[in-house]
Amino acid sequence: MEQRRRARETALTALVICPDRELAQQFSDSLAENRSFQILADLKNYPARNTLDIRLRQLKPDVVLIDVASDLDTASDLIRFIAGLRPPVQVVGLHRTNDSVAVVTILRLGGSEFLYAPFAANEQRDAVARLRRLRVPEIESEPELGKVVAFSSAKPGAGSSTLATHTAFAIRKATGKRVLLVDLDLEGGTIAFYLKLQTNYSIVDALEQADRMDAGLWSALTASNGGIDVLAAPDQPHSDALDPARLHDVLEYARLLYDWVILDSPTIFHRVSLLAVSESDQAYLVSTADLASLHMARKAVQMLQQLGFPQDRYQVVVNRLSRKDGIGNSDMEKIFNRQVHAAIPNDYFSLHRVISLGQPLAPDCELGKSIAALANKVSGAAASEKRGNKPLAETKPALSQT
Repeated sequence: MEQRRRARETALTALVICPDRELAQQFSDSLAENRSFQILADLKNYPARNTLDIRLRQLKPDVVLIDVASDLDTASDLIRFIAGLRPPVQVVGLHRTNDSVAVVTILRLGGSEFLYAPFAANEQRDAVARLRRLRVPEIESEPELGKVVAFSSAKPGAGSSTLATHTAFAIRKATGKRVLLVDLDLEGGTIAFYLKLQTNYSIVDALEQADRMDAGLWSALTASNGGIDVLAAPDQPHSDALDPARLHDVLEYARLLYDWVILDSPTIFHRVSLLAVSESDQAYLVSTADLASLHMARKAVQMLQQLGFPQDRYQVVVNRLSRKDGIGNSDMEKIFNRQVHAAIPNDYFSLHRVISLGQPLAPDCELGKSIAALANKVSGAAASEKRGNKPLAETKPALSQT
């Protein structure tokens, strides 16, 4: 009994990548005796980098056990990629023999250990002990969580969904980080339609499963497009009240998996949007330059101030601005009584083209350049914010009664 207890204590969680199925079976058989590793998933082929990145962020294994016998070049490329991740993941090479070339190669690329058939129990235990010593600094530090950024409009049709969507693509392109786009418009979300995504599940399903979320379920709930993951709105309008605790749990789980979580929410006067701002590190209030939208944006700024949101929590963005509007930033800042964070030009034809194709904006058009600049501001501002900077206490009853 004591021996089994010690074996469980020393087991490290692992993702296995092993195209050589005989080698994989040999290694699996060896675990029945010594239980050095707890296998979370077994990939039968070398994955693409993006696929591996997703799996690692979902499963969060202690180590990756990779077959370096079947294709050393491909395995080397993946080891180089894994070694550069933060937080770091230890890599163990698997081989049929004690191949000196493979040993030297994986260690130079950042691998930590090398195991070969027949995978003797004492060698595995020694490797696990060394891996544990390498992981001590990581275990003692808290994982860095992703940032949540919310977009909302002052008036329907202001284009906050467009800005949220293409800002998500631009952040992904600029930073190379993992990005999730969430459509929180439960009654009329359009992101899945614009991106031509076929989705079986939605944010509503995620909220319903919030208390038992795991990597497999999350993978089924989300869809991918252009390097970002999308959690879509429901196909049919959903009018039931959203549970703030469940939204918090879903977003906290998303923070663990992604560097950036972009929320597209309905008009700011909607309860869902106020909850989104409460959960975010940074929020963006989108208006157009027409008088009705400017009027609603001023009311929105006043409401957010009354609810106790700090002024540095949310910024005003003016969308579809044209010279024909005859209004400048200084005029709008007088209306809002605060600075305009960004002005996005009107570029109907560029936008119509990418919506028709379900693609992100090209960076060479005027609109694409403006959104890229906004993405740089978004990532720079949110990255400097500290988590836990919640609105003042009076916000809670205001939200609960909305």
